[in-house]
Amino acid sequence: MEQESVGRAGRGEGKPGPECLPQRPAQPGRSERSRWRLWAPLTGLTGLVLVGAVLWWSGRAGAADAVWAVVTVLALLPAAFSVLRELWRRRFGVDVIAVLALAGALGVGEYLAGAVIAVMLATGRTLEAYAQRRATRDLRALLERAPRTARRRSADGGVEVVPVDRVAVGDRLLVGPGDVVAVDGVTESPATLDESVVTGESRLVERAAGEAVASGVINAGAGFGLRATENAERSTYAGIVRLAQEATARKAPTVRLADRYAAAFVPFTLVLAGLGWVLSGDFIRAVAVLVVATPCPLLLATPIAIVSGLSRVARRGVLVRDGGSLEVLGRARTLLVDKTGTLTAGRPRVAETVVAPGGDPDEVLRLAASVEQLSPHVLAAALVRQAGDRGLALRTPTEVTEEPGRGVHGRVDGRLIRVGQLTVDLPEWAAQVRSRAEAAGHSVVWVADEHGPLGAVLFADPVRPDAHRAVERLRAAGLTRIVMVTGDREGTARQVADAVGVDDVLARCTPQEKVARVRAEADRAVTVMVGDGVNDAPALAEAHVGVAMGATGATASADVADAVLTVDRLDPLADAVEVARHARRIAVQSATIGMGLAVLAMCFAAAGRLPPVAGAFLQEGIDVLVILNALRALRSPRPPAHPRRSRNDRRD
Repeated sequence: MEQESVGRAGRGEGKPGPECLPQRPAQPGRSERSRWRLWAPLTGLTGLVLVGAVLWWSGRAGAADAVWAVVTVLALLPAAFSVLRELWRRRFGVDVIAVLALAGALGVGEYLAGAVIAVMLATGRTLEAYAQRRATRDLRALLERAPRTARRRSADGGVEVVPVDRVAVGDRLLVGPGDVVAVDGVTESPATLDESVVTGESRLVERAAGEAVASGVINAGAGFGLRATENAERSTYAGIVRLAQEATARKAPTVRLADRYAAAFVPFTLVLAGLGWVLSGDFIRAVAVLVVATPCPLLLATPIAIVSGLSRVARRGVLVRDGGSLEVLGRARTLLVDKTGTLTAGRPRVAETVVAPGGDPDEVLRLAASVEQLSPHVLAAALVRQAGDRGLALRTPTEVTEEPGRGVHGRVDGRLIRVGQLTVDLPEWAAQVRSRAEAAGHSVVWVADEHGPLGAVLFADPVRPDAHRAVERLRAAGLTRIVMVTGDREGTARQVADAVGVDDVLARCTPQEKVARVRAEADRAVTVMVGDGVNDAPALAEAHVGVAMGATGATASADVADAVLTVDRLDPLADAVEVARHARRIAVQSATIGMGLAVLAMCFAAAGRLPPVAGAFLQEGIDVLVILNALRALRSPRPPAHPRRSRNDRRD
């Protein structure tokens, strides 16, 4: 399965701040200059080749050869520099054949053949750049809409406009009509939002007071107050922009497919060229072999197909970090998926608040919601929302610390309050609460202070209506094993697993156990992990492809993920897998057809039946054919057949 080739490159590159965001949209003049730079090399080299042709037809063969020799040198110098640089880095690829072909053409005086190879390389590079520009325009559009300022409430009750990088956690902001929400936060009053930029949903969304709102969405109603829960650097939209910047800045790596062929193709080419020379005594045969072996189908068709796939998945609500991740996604067979916020609605509601004998339910809820105000977890948002609905006055907590997989603790009114899981033996009343919750399929959040448990909040988190269909679509896309991993109890986990039709379930799973399970599955097949919480980040980093549910604002998981679902649903992942397989299939198809035709031409060249000039023109035709085939990846893949029917706690 070649898992050693599935690297984790690109991790730990740091988090660019708002100063890394674009400061102004591209100007028309810049676009024209960029377009001119794109086509200038090909235009210039083609013009020189035509000048040489005119000179040759006019009887000035010597001058024509001189012009063609210049064209060959202009292509040889940068290509040789690139090869030497890669060899210095101990990398060896198929582009060494192009250098040998250009040098060989110069050595034997086949200047026209060298000039045709030069134009061929320039044509391929230009088509590649054009395809990449077209494929990444959806990602570039995200950069131009990044929020840059925010309206912040001052201590004296006024409102000041500040740069977005000056907004801190806890600041109270005012989001005016039509404003872009600058940072992740919690609404202080009801809001009507256009979340299409972030989630892809075209309809307006109503958010009640106390609900979490992601940065990048647009206020489509009256102004509302927002309390910041993240700064700009760590907010949802900034994470999406970082992914877009990486996806647009990085070329799809050819090492995944192209250099995988190089280990066999380059030696084969050199041996065949040597045999043609030795057996015939004619060095021109060796040059002809090198000319038709120039590997543009590998060097260019592969990245064109992969980068085109990046554009397609972006339109489906999935941002993939780079072409290498997309290629690996196209080979995935196993999916591990978190439960809360992924297979379930992710917007749980408080079903019941139970307290210790003699306790006050409202006081327990107030303490828990106060501690949870700064947490991005979906259960925390539900707690805060329920407290707001009851009209409880929350306090600003201090010394707040969140432990992934366990909960959060902080001081409220001087008391150390813990909200999450309990690690101590439960008193009798608490044991009864847990049994009742397990029977009902509810999640339990315990509230305790220094002296012990004060009460418990029971949550109902219904299965997403589209979860079962999404699992079926994932199977139809080619995933053969789907496993749910969750920190919730066995009973609740089994209810969800039976409802959505997964193959296996791992309940009461700590973050460390999630990592171990991902590692075990990855040893057997290319594995995808989907999660939405802070505690999912280690597992996402361990998987071959980590996918974060970015629409919920889980920036910690998005920072280490290979892809982010900007739509708050799982089914776009099925679209992404289909597109990835489509793009990879076209890339392999283009490379295989191109290299197969090249090998056939090489055999004719070694036998003396194909001179260098004719071989150069033939190879040009092969290259154009496979590059045009690679551009098919810009189109949507055919919809799959009907999916085959599958078998019908806190901080997971």
